[in-house]
Amino acid sequence: MSTENISNVQIDNLDKKILSLITQNARIPFLEVARECKVSGAAIHQRIQRLMNMGVIKGSEFVVSPTSIGYNTCAYVGIFLKKASLFAKVYKLIELVPEIVECHFTTGKYAMFVKIYAKSNEHLKHILHDKVQAIAGVASTETIISLEETFKRQLPIE
Repeated sequence: MSTENISNVQIDNLDKKILSLITQNARIPFLEVARECKVSGAAIHQRIQRLMNMGVIKGSEFVVSPTSIGYNTCAYVGIFLKKASLFAKVYKLIELVPEIVECHFTTGKYAMFVKIYAKSNEHLKHILHDKVQAIAGVASTETIISLEETFKRQLPIE
């Protein structure tokens, strides 16, 4: 069985097969994974636990559709900081805004790039003006509204 070292994490072909199956269906029973992989259920349980402990698997979750709970506007916001050294302080305050679901420290034009879900454009304006731009250290923002998410997926397991 071949083994690859990915980011200092060793995974073999069985790990790859397990990852492929569970990323396609996070609710697949371990016994079904075991049948597909031709190993015992206990072996699958141990492998998944090991992959979680190594940080390869970051958990499982149910994903709620934002539009189904009234969040009809998705926006990406580039944040300019007054000084790059303010990143740690600013991101801790950004994290307190529940409508911000992702935050990235970036290179290029922006210091930070966030993803926001809002109930409407008016709600987005409130989040930007009263929450994000009010944070000490934020110089300005640039907003891109998403018209439609055409797809979202996991990386392929090769």
